[in-house]
Amino acid sequence: MARAPAKINLFLHVGDKRADGFHALQSLVAFTAAGDELQFAAGEGLTLAIDGPFGAGLSAGSDNLIIKAAKALGTERGARITLTKNLPVASGIGGGSADGATTLRGLNQLWGLGRDRAALQKIGASLGSDVPVCIT
Repeated sequence: MARAPAKINLFLHVGDKRADGFHALQSLVAFTAAGDELQFAAGEGLTLAIDGPFGAGLSAGSDNLIIKAAKALGTERGARITLTKNLPVASGIGGGSADGATTLRGLNQLWGLGRDRAALQKIGASLGSDVPVCIT
């Protein structure tokens, strides 16, 4: 099981919009003990199951950041991913970004891709402004 901790912005300055459509951020963050949990297992195709107190109504389709992160790794390998959604959706505590970052780290390990933190942060930046800090 991999933890995707919530983050609290102690300072946040939203900068200009970048060419990729995301905003440049300057922030100081702290991560909490509370968070979502993800499990990764080898499997045919790419599947996402969602449970947990805040999982109802959350899409497990291609619009989910977990699926986007998995596809951003650029491989056709399969995985069964389970998200236990303990953090409220759209609450401003980085739950989705942490889930995407944890997916990049988890699948990098499961699939033996050998990508270092800098490479994962570069991929994470294509998914959202605060995904790279969640990779750290």
